[in-house]
Amino acid sequence: MGYIEQSLGTGEVVVAKARFHWWYTLKAVLALLFLGIVIIGIVIFFTMMIRKWTTEIAVTSHRFVEKTGLFTLSTNEIALQNIEGVRVNQTFWGGLLGYGHLRIEGTGVDAVTLPDIADPIAFRAAIESAKEHLR
Repeated sequence: MGYIEQSLGTGEVVVAKARFHWWYTLKAVLALLFLGIVIIGIVIFFTMMIRKWTTEIAVTSHRFVEKTGLFTLSTNEIALQNIEGVRVNQTFWGGLLGYGHLRIEGTGVDAVTLPDIADPIAFRAAIESAKEHLR
């Protein structure tokens, strides 16, 4: 059971979970293959993969949650009623392959920018849908 499931409040349910797109893993592997003989390729690979392995992203019936961290825990949580806007950023290739970045902007908090997630438009729709059910 992950952090998000453990942190659910009474009556709170997970509406949607985001996952890293395979493109993110491919970029890490390519860095390892092309720069692996140099220490920097190994560092890039493990930095990206540890981020992937230790990140949980979800929207619940009450909030947006992003948890990161291997040895230390860091979370970004925004109550659904405090989310002012969700921006989708998809490149040409992102649209073609089905990945993109989300930038979630809330009142009184810094914006949270998510990495290459699969189907960012559906995740944005899940956030908007959860906000509507909250009202």
